[in-house]
Amino acid sequence: MIDPVLLLGLALAAGAPLALSPVPTALAAALAAAALRRRAGRAALAVAAAALVVGGLRARALLDGAAALHEGAAALLQPPARCEVTCAVVGSPVVIGAAERPGGAAERPGGAAHAHDGAAERPGGAAHAHAHDGETEAPDGEAPDARIDVEISGGTCGGRALARPLRARLYGAPRDLARGDRLEVVVDLAPIHLFRNEGLRDATAAIARSGIVASGTIVDARRTSEGRSIGAAVDRARAFVRGRIEATFHPGATALGRALVLGETDLAREDQDAFRESGLAHLLAVSGTHLVLAVAGFAAALRAVLVRVDPIAARWDAGRITAALCVPAAWLYADFAGGGGSAMRAAAMLSFAMGARLLGLRPVGVRSFALSLAGAAAVDPLVACDLSFGLSAAATAGLLWLQRPLAALIVPRDPPCGDGGDGATFGDRADGVPTAASPRALSRKLLAPLATTLAAMFGCAPLLLLNGETFPLLGVAANVVAAPIGELAALPFCLAHAVLSWCPPVERGCALVGSGALLAVRAVARATADTGLVLRLPEPSPAQLAALAAAVALAWAAERRAHRLAAGAAGAAAWLLLEIVAVRAGAPRGALRVSVLDVGQGDAILIDLPEGGAMLVDAGGFVGSPVDPGARVIRPLLRSRRRARLDAVVLSHPHPDHFGGLPAVVEAVEVGELWDTGQGEAEGAGPVYRKLLADLRRRGVPIARPAALCGRPRGLSGATIEVLAPCPGLHPDRGANDNSFVLRITHGSRSALLVGDAEHEAEEALVARYGAALRADLLKVGHHGSRTSTGDAFLAAVDPAVAAVSCGVRNRFGHPSPEVLARLSARGVAVARMDRGGALIWETDGERVLWSRPGQPPAPAPDRPGRPVSLRLDVP
Repeated sequence: MIDPVLLLGLALAAGAPLALSPVPTALAAALAAAALRRRAGRAALAVAAAALVVGGLRARALLDGAAALHEGAAALLQPPARCEVTCAVVGSPVVIGAAERPGGAAERPGGAAHAHDGAAERPGGAAHAHAHDGETEAPDGEAPDARIDVEISGGTCGGRALARPLRARLYGAPRDLARGDRLEVVVDLAPIHLFRNEGLRDATAAIARSGIVASGTIVDARRTSEGRSIGAAVDRARAFVRGRIEATFHPGATALGRALVLGETDLAREDQDAFRESGLAHLLAVSGTHLVLAVAGFAAALRAVLVRVDPIAARWDAGRITAALCVPAAWLYADFAGGGGSAMRAAAMLSFAMGARLLGLRPVGVRSFALSLAGAAAVDPLVACDLSFGLSAAATAGLLWLQRPLAALIVPRDPPCGDGGDGATFGDRADGVPTAASPRALSRKLLAPLATTLAAMFGCAPLLLLNGETFPLLGVAANVVAAPIGELAALPFCLAHAVLSWCPPVERGCALVGSGALLAVRAVARATADTGLVLRLPEPSPAQLAALAAAVALAWAAERRAHRLAAGAAGAAAWLLLEIVAVRAGAPRGALRVSVLDVGQGDAILIDLPEGGAMLVDAGGFVGSPVDPGARVIRPLLRSRRRARLDAVVLSHPHPDHFGGLPAVVEAVEVGELWDTGQGEAEGAGPVYRKLLADLRRRGVPIARPAALCGRPRGLSGATIEVLAPCPGLHPDRGANDNSFVLRITHGSRSALLVGDAEHEAEEALVARYGAALRADLLKVGHHGSRTSTGDAFLAAVDPAVAAVSCGVRNRFGHPSPEVLARLSARGVAVARMDRGGALIWETDGERVLWSRPGQPPAPAPDRPGRPVSLRLDVP
């Protein structure tokens, strides 16, 4: 029979998937219940079903509450402003790394020929950040020391009183702060940007779990009182150990040591990529192995002391006393190591095992694992959204259920008793039993760790595919080489180093060995990543993950090997069928789909064409920020839509908030051609633009300029595309905004008009040249809704039913302008703002039009009554 506690834990943890993807999760749960009915019992299944529903409702309530919390913060902090607040530190200070330290120009008016030259979407000189994904806000110049999470209890922002408390992530904090410290802070504060796009994961889960709705850079801070809690003591211990690592480790291994001991991921970007692409990132993560080793060392030392204290040894069981003290030790160490999901889950599992030992019971791994799942999901209904927790649970499940079958499959077995003689090999005893030096014994020593590595990797594979573009083909080999170095040398010596400051010579020796081991692991990671041997796979859809879960349940319930193989085959067939469905959904036939993406204060528009092709117009960007919308938004979206080619990439004009994300996009897909006005080369648009063109030319990608694009409509994958400006070429007396590409894309009787950052001068020229022939159903509003665009005459000529405004919640320009919104409202135009509600998807079959926002089903789009068939422009 299946452990009912395990069913309960799985059901509670599945509440988050149920809230985020209700239909696939519910179907998978129903299939799993049907498969497990004989091995679980009706009562256990009924309790699990109730737990799933309750977990889903709790998760949904948290997500809805987080969305409301973010909307409240956006209303409170718009426009972003300098704030003077009082706050308390609620999260351990974390040193931020090179990948989180932006510099360069800010998103602020003035100081440039164009307000968006160097736009970095940040309030008052703070680079844009998303508070939950390692993206930071740093002032120009000096890199900040640490980031902290705070609870703001009062103060003012831009002269406005803060009406209610809120949580924020602040950058540029001193390293010596601790939880419970109270501060008076001057900070440039803004709401976080969620990048809400259909097909990407719901970003509100991070807010629901942390409560953080704003972020900013500290201008000045004064500590008014110190925290006195256990958490504050842990933070001060972390600061001390961090200082000792920096003082004694090899400079190249300092960041690696902090990652291993403190859970701080301030690695150089090159090292981050190498560890991810080699499949060795887990060796630097604070995992169950770290926790077990640390607590086991504590337990061994404590028990050695207790058994030598005669009064204690005579009256009590030293093992039970040790088990009781190991429970708080496990939680303290998990907190010391950063409090990540993997460490906390391992602490829970170890606590249940120690609790069993305390009660005189034999710890059972499966039951301890089940209790850790159930406890975590009961406390946090969205715990399944924590990647570190998910990877830790998946790896543990792989070890519990896959390690033995894999070992039986690949590790040589001993021959039956008495089957020696002729079958014995050199080094075997006469009875066939291998000696330590025999080839069979050596192969067992090599293959047993391989079985363990494979079991953990197979368990984690779905989550790795869900959260990364590549799967390392040499990951197993890299782990076989690097894991012993990391777990037998780096980890124990680094942990020992943390408690040996009282003995400097031994501390330095541990630092030397630990540094060497870490550098060796890094060398393996870099060498593996440099081979480029990775498998690029599409992101699993929720339906595919549900099918996988159902197949696992069927195999779990099967009593015969043939039935388990049949379950696996059925799961594989369902996966492939759902992949076909995903490919067709990503490239719909017979429809024009325009996705105006939420990339912050910038433009990015992905267009799916009626015959299956695709084009991209702009890709957003923030100068000096680690937030790359190409890597953060567009590449994941292309991956989820199974897009490996873009027929055309259009750069509307050479400003960073339009081309900043293009390099990350074009390096990952095949590009048919680039449309570029050429103004960037004529006037010099900076190194990113130059490198983009140079890379595309080296790949043989044609670059089309206005002279080749203007003059007549061109068909592209079933749509008609007309380039209306700048025609017949650049206008030397206009700025880059008014030289933006203006595109009209038509399918059937429906059209979309994309105008880049065109302002009044360009609009007036368009109206004079084309008049009512500009008419379109969808208008991408010019220049992010600035008051310098979207004039009355232009609106009258276009007469759109829907207008999309690409603006960010953190912009300081007041976009969209109230004047523009008033003009759109006066004409009855439905407005979709990216800073409120996220991306817009507008789709037409040539007659009917549907639109949707993230989390909403498609619905008929607003339309103009009696609208005539769209006019084909006769471009001279």
